[in-house]
Amino acid sequence: MIKVMFVCLGNICRSPMAEFVLKDLVRKEHLSDEFYICSSATSNEEIGNGVHFGTIRKLSQMNVPVENRVAVKLKKEDYEKYDYIIGMEDYNVKNIIRIIGNDVDNKVYKLLDFSDNPRDIADPWYTGNFDKTYEDILEGCKCFLKKYCKSEI
Repeated sequence: MIKVMFVCLGNICRSPMAEFVLKDLVRKEHLSDEFYICSSATSNEEIGNGVHFGTIRKLSQMNVPVENRVAVKLKKEDYEKYDYIIGMEDYNVKNIIRIIGNDVDNKVYKLLDFSDNPRDIADPWYTGNFDKTYEDILEGCKCFLKKYCKSEI
């Protein structure tokens, strides 16, 4: 089983969006039994809060199922539990390393590092552009599956 933890600052916009998008993609490819996918935050700011309404609205428009969940924080021990710890931007990666310590097993990535055009995924909390965030996350999730699962999504 491939265990994936998506991480952003607050765990209410980007990382749950990536969690739900990847879950939907693996479900459509009949790979759900091969993955464990979740998400977390690097800050305490939104812990206990639900998924942002902008994320819910965008995923609903795209027919991506959204689960009832609340924001949780990444923990040091998560490093041992997951095969991939995937941030949305450089700042997330820096904070992931601060929480987990050294990435000795090379598990920490940015989502769009799996694409042919590595870059940060902008935080829609600040930009208000959930459409662009969704497009970038979908690109990253598809590239992740193609690279690591030989999927033809």
